[in-house]
Amino acid sequence: MIKDNQKHFNRMHVVLDACVIIFSYVLAWYLRFKSGLFQQDPWFLSLHEYMGALLYIVPGYLMLYYLFQLYTPKRVRGRRLEAWNILQANTIGLMVFTFVLYIIEQANFSRKMIAIFFCVNIVTEIFMRNLVRHFLRDMRKRGYNQKHMILIGYSRAAEQYIDRIKANPEWGYTIRGILDDNQPRGMEYKGVKVIGTIENLKIILPQNRLDEIAITLGINEYSKLESIVAMCEKSGVHTKFIPDYNHIIPTKPYTEDLLGLPVINIRHVPLSNTLNRWMKRLMDIFGAIVAIILFSPVMLLAAILVKTTSEGPLIFKQERVGLHNRPFYMYKFRSMVVQDKAAEKGKWTVQNDPRVTPIGKFMRKTSIDELPQLFNVLKGEMSLVGPRPERPFFVEKFKEEIPRYMVKHQVRPGITGWAQINGYRGDTSIMKRIEYDLYYIENWTIGLDIKILILTFFKGFINKNAY
Repeated sequence: MIKDNQKHFNRMHVVLDACVIIFSYVLAWYLRFKSGLFQQDPWFLSLHEYMGALLYIVPGYLMLYYLFQLYTPKRVRGRRLEAWNILQANTIGLMVFTFVLYIIEQANFSRKMIAIFFCVNIVTEIFMRNLVRHFLRDMRKRGYNQKHMILIGYSRAAEQYIDRIKANPEWGYTIRGILDDNQPRGMEYKGVKVIGTIENLKIILPQNRLDEIAITLGINEYSKLESIVAMCEKSGVHTKFIPDYNHIIPTKPYTEDLLGLPVINIRHVPLSNTLNRWMKRLMDIFGAIVAIILFSPVMLLAAILVKTTSEGPLIFKQERVGLHNRPFYMYKFRSMVVQDKAAEKGKWTVQNDPRVTPIGKFMRKTSIDELPQLFNVLKGEMSLVGPRPERPFFVEKFKEEIPRYMVKHQVRPGITGWAQINGYRGDTSIMKRIEYDLYYIENWTIGLDIKILILTFFKGFINKNAY
């Protein structure tokens, strides 16, 4: 049924990918040599001579697509992840192709043509796969290509799973019912009925009419898990386990293999990966240097205005809590009159605050006072993007009042962040700010950082909540 269809679909997908690779390659040759877009050498290899390389390129790229999991079911696989995997596979393919040409000393292959092929193939492949995805989702919404399944156990996890299946008919899942020992037969949730007890699994499995089984036992019934898994494994039906711990661990955990022992990490933090940390750090250093150069006239003017309009130091240094709860001094252009540190330590800035200088009010509204933090970034105390750091007094206060507040200190604090570009700056909800900070921490990518930096220019600098 579904399994056979998936095999046929994967074969069709391989054929489509091969056609896309050939099409992109031929189009790249045409664009390079026949379109008139590029200056031509007096001679160049013919299309026939270039086509010989496809005997190696096509199977090589198909193998890369397989290694990057581009032939897994698309039901719940995101478009961005698929596009990212296509980009990675094509990048490896480009490097290998170029390396092979160097090894065999083939100097007559146009490197421009290879670069064009790289770009065209990525765009065409992503376009083709999105067309296939749209076609499949349309079919599933119409009731075709469905996966039939039952749930074992009625729990909060079962309700949440049903909610998502009902909200996304394009995934193509049909839930035939729930087996549960505690709920009466016929009881239902959003049209999905309890059809029997868990013992009925012994009758249902031999009929071989199911594509999947989802174990959604309540946490107090996990003693039954071993026998249920044994029955499902014996039948050969694909089985998934949906844990009932969202009310205990309200986060996005992930599992890693520790020499055969599965370990559940309560929170997935991409920046705990060394490579990710170094990538972000390199981007911070490069971005900070570029920003300092670009904004140096603005910083010079701000420095002159601060020094000539009020008495006191140019730079205001304030202790904040950063990565791993370590304190550091964050820099700002001074925007207030000089005040006693003990009085200032635990006090918010309020609207029409008399401590704010006239030029300080403008700098705070436009975030110009934050520009010296670029030097915090160079020192490694801050990042361009991340949760905003807070004063020790408020950290101690919020960690007792707000669940998961301290998780934000697992990454470097930032000049701007996901919460800030979504409007949570200054005198706004701390709860909502932490919610956005946690999303950023768990879903970090270089692309997300770039998106936040770009959006900061459009809606992050002017802060209506800055007093």
